[in-house]
Amino acid sequence: MKILLVGEYSNVHWTLAKGLRALGHKVIVASNGDFWKNYPRDIDLRRDSLGKKDTLSFLWRLVKALPKMRGYDVVQLINPIFVELTPDKIYPIYNYLRKHNKKVFMSACGMDYYWVKTGLEKAFRYGDFNIGDKMRQCAMNDRFIADFMQGAKRELNEYIAKDCDGIISGLYENDVCYQRVFPEKTQFIPFPIDMSEITPRVAHPESDKLRIFIGVQKGREEYKGTDVMYPCLLKLKESYPDKVEVLRVESVPYKEYCELMNTSDVLIDQLYSYTPSMNPLMAMAKGLVVVGGGEEENYEILGETELRPIVNVLPDVNDVYAKLESLVLNPDDVTRRQQESVTYIERHHDHIKVAARYVEFWNSRGGER
Repeated sequence: MKILLVGEYSNVHWTLAKGLRALGHKVIVASNGDFWKNYPRDIDLRRDSLGKKDTLSFLWRLVKALPKMRGYDVVQLINPIFVELTPDKIYPIYNYLRKHNKKVFMSACGMDYYWVKTGLEKAFRYGDFNIGDKMRQCAMNDRFIADFMQGAKRELNEYIAKDCDGIISGLYENDVCYQRVFPEKTQFIPFPIDMSEITPRVAHPESDKLRIFIGVQKGREEYKGTDVMYPCLLKLKESYPDKVEVLRVESVPYKEYCELMNTSDVLIDQLYSYTPSMNPLMAMAKGLVVVGGGEEENYEILGETELRPIVNVLPDVNDVYAKLESLVLNPDDVTRRQQESVTYIERHHDHIKVAARYVEFWNSRGGER
């Protein structure tokens, strides 16, 4: 098949493209590289700023790219906002892609209207928007609610979701959001990981301490839960100074970020998630133990009945501390989970296996207009 992947989210599309190419398909990725992460792409759709000069440069490159984005068997969009434009300007681009290609699909990746709506309806025991019956008070959530629940972004999301040939969810939570509204056209397929490009974690013989890695996104601490998790790490280090080392990483280049992760034993991430997303999955592929989202729903949607590599934590400071302390006091459990993490990725996230599932789903949808 001839396939066009538009947009990027944590390297999902570029990794998927490699899997599809390994299966013999012709694939083009058109994206902005996921902003500062600057992932590879075939057609560059980055927009450097909202300034007039950068905007005109971006629009010129987009107009030149459009003729190269027709004649495909499958077009897949990473999200309803698949290019850096306002929704009113995305409609004609979507309709152009719809008209000049056989089938169009949408990934449920990142923030969108259905994610916010489902969270506000408390469909999960806990999540970005609620903990039990209580709504989370978070400035970023207020912005997401204002941005997605009414107006143009909501309308665009609803339009594309209804019109496209199918929707692919990459996480359990995404699947819940879309299965509730579009069960007949939504399919869960795990995110792809290319193990051949993964640098395995390396031992740190200079220290026998448990090295715990936490990445902090400035301005998103409350949303991601690092405002809860990091103090737990400091308390743990204070309680076990001879057994624990904490690596706090903030705003470093991606290459340096990966290098620091390579010499770590444990990654702590995503307090409010049921499932590991791309960053934790990459850490697991390296052989790190992930402390974060690993609810039973995550294993059930994968059909996994044996492996339990993730240390699942609840959004509660006492639970986070207790789970971390257990790792410090049980090094054999750390070793087991590190080994299971690699097996878990090989079993469920191998990019060629994942690509084959995408092809199967794309072929199953008729593309009737």
